[in-house]
Amino acid sequence: MPIDLRRWGVSQAALNCILSQLVGGEHERTERTERTERTERTESMSVNISALTERLGETSLLLGDEVTARPNAAWGAGSCPARALIRAKDTEMLSQAMALCYQSDQAMVPLGGLTGLVNGFTCAEQDVGISLERMNQIEHFDTDTGIMTVQAGVPLQTVQETAEQHGWLFPVDLGARGSATIGGMISTNAGGNSVIRYGMMRQQILGLEAVLADGQILSSMNQMLKNNTGYDLKQLFIGSEGTLGIVTRAVLKLQPAPKTTYTAMVVCDSFTQVRSLLAHAVAALSSSLTAFEAMWGAYYDLNVVLTQRNAAVLPPHQPFYILLETSHSEQSSLNPLEQFLGQQLENGVISDAVIAGSIAQTQQLWAIRDDVEAKVIHYKPVAGYDISLPIDAMETYIERLEAALHELDPELNLVVFGHLGDGNLHLGIGPTHNPASVDKLVYTLLADYRGSISAEHGIGLTKKPYLPLSRSDTEIKIMRRIKQALDPKNLLNPGKVFDE
Repeated sequence: MPIDLRRWGVSQAALNCILSQLVGGEHERTERTERTERTERTESMSVNISALTERLGETSLLLGDEVTARPNAAWGAGSCPARALIRAKDTEMLSQAMALCYQSDQAMVPLGGLTGLVNGFTCAEQDVGISLERMNQIEHFDTDTGIMTVQAGVPLQTVQETAEQHGWLFPVDLGARGSATIGGMISTNAGGNSVIRYGMMRQQILGLEAVLADGQILSSMNQMLKNNTGYDLKQLFIGSEGTLGIVTRAVLKLQPAPKTTYTAMVVCDSFTQVRSLLAHAVAALSSSLTAFEAMWGAYYDLNVVLTQRNAAVLPPHQPFYILLETSHSEQSSLNPLEQFLGQQLENGVISDAVIAGSIAQTQQLWAIRDDVEAKVIHYKPVAGYDISLPIDAMETYIERLEAALHELDPELNLVVFGHLGDGNLHLGIGPTHNPASVDKLVYTLLADYRGSISAEHGIGLTKKPYLPLSRSDTEIKIMRRIKQALDPKNLLNPGKVFDE
């Protein structure tokens, strides 16, 4: 189906030219070919391993099997081929190591918690990986103000549990909370289930520290809510996927922990009712609305019927299932979510509902929504997508995508779920035997609605060929200029987000 980009001022001929170059050339290059080219370019430009060992010590530099035992792609796939892995114990050690790499024109790839899904941590043979797994401490926690200073390698779950012990909440939550690190979440501007109320990772950061490609330490560990003294440099590193600098420490702003939380799952018989429910929830529940998670019927049925991995809390084979959650600072005998849903049931906005009456029941509801592994198991191989687009375009987009997928391969299945309150959908498509063709359908169709190819997972290698569909030429040129200014040799996570 032709893509109408007249609203963008871009001709169809120009778009076809761009796509033919991107999809026909860049996307079809295999990882093996890219790795070979990178190897040829860097054969004479790599740091002396013995010099690194002497500078860091054997415990801070891993080689051989200790490196290859680590994954090299999304979902824990592959074996890391990097020639070495730096495990700095503090910022100063990392600074010294990166300075040595910079002097030798050595490419460096930050690894984070290895939970990313866009191959942003994938290494080539001539790369040196950098892990902050030893920088995993909470340095300071002001329990009066809710300001926490952490090292970048601390896991999300550690931050959450420490905050909870003192009556605070770190609101960005992910299924990979036990492995995902604060530094990795900053580098991808992670979102999660509570964005509708608390915002993404960017909204939780008061200050940070980063090491630049040449080893310089940029410290902007601000602890104030208001600081209008020139450029807010920390924003450059949030969402930059380790291409501008490696975040080593951060100052987090926590939220007061809610005293009461209510959770429910409801059925809507049409997408019009889903939109109506969201509008009424935002208006009636106001700032207490913490989550508004949507599941198309096929996703619910997959998790409770086809795989039987979860108990059915509502009858299957319904058009839409919505998980709502509200959080409150005061305890009350009245359940405002129950009152709200009663009104929506009377008005015909929802046709069925179940309200959690215990922590166990709350976990049961969330388990259905969070069981993304079900699609990986049932539809092998499966392709996953993380997109955003205007809510009023979602129904049409999904209908058109389903039709296009069926035309491409009648055996393909599509499941849809996501953070509807902030316009973010996740797609699972499988069994996918021609992923390049599926990618093209998902992303080029998205351009019709001026959507984003990545809502919260970043670009990495996976989405790089399609970046021009979501960013203008001018935006990409400016991003390149910023990259050139901070990393003139293109040594930090090279080849990620966009090419050299």
